[in-house]
Amino acid sequence: MPRVTVTPRFVRTLLSFALTLPLAAGADGGDALPDWSGVWERYEGNGGMFDVATTRPPDGRAGEPGVRQHPPLTEAWERKYRETLEVVAQGRLPDPISVCGTPAGFPRLLALPDVYEFVVRPEQTWILTENGPNIMRIYTDGRAHPPADELWPMFTGDSVGRWEGRTLVFDTISMIGDRQTILDRSGLTLSDQARISTRMYETDEGLLRAELVIIDPVALTEPWNVTRHFRRLPPGTRVYDYACAENNRNPITDSGQTLTLGPDGRVIDREIIED
Repeated sequence: MPRVTVTPRFVRTLLSFALTLPLAAGADGGDALPDWSGVWERYEGNGGMFDVATTRPPDGRAGEPGVRQHPPLTEAWERKYRETLEVVAQGRLPDPISVCGTPAGFPRLLALPDVYEFVVRPEQTWILTENGPNIMRIYTDGRAHPPADELWPMFTGDSVGRWEGRTLVFDTISMIGDRQTILDRSGLTLSDQARISTRMYETDEGLLRAELVIIDPVALTEPWNVTRHFRRLPPGTRVYDYACAENNRNPITDSGQTLTLGPDGRVIDREIIED
């Protein structure tokens, strides 16, 4: 058998060639991964609400009198939601991201008004939101969730999953919950005991569909099913990062009221809430 000499140059050439190969197979060597490239936007015009299906009235917007969602809340969480709705109606929404720099977290990042990118690789899928900072990593390399003593509450939690054909199936735990995140502009929250199972796939109409089953022994009496859709924007659409602290015309007062500033920097709100 002839002797083969492996030189550093040969190794570099081999690695360069390997990096040009398409990463088409799933972590288990199964079906080709779907093409979710490009820029996407949410499909539902949800008026600031997370669960469009249970919002009543259906065309209501967050903050308007009588507008709310109807998830299967426990008695304590229903009372908490009603109290929050009263605060929202006063223009004092307790929204953590209003102060700028705090991630929306999961699952709220699936209901933001700005655009999205989905980066699909065999070992991970990333969800990137223009409205940030929000970067969610879903591991599909066969790993399990870390043991309980190695977890702590995080904005997007810990997500592990797998590919079932061209459907991404993943499980998310260890989210911060109501201590520092809400689900939408109505102030609805989950507890830090929530667990969410999600299925994401592209429909025949070209929409990206996310089906969530939310289980929360503290906030919910039964599983809460929520569906979100996204549509792909025209080829060539770009995503630009920004920080909401830039040109911030909506500062928050000590009493929790969101103000609106005019071009000259003066408050233009008709009524100012004082402590």
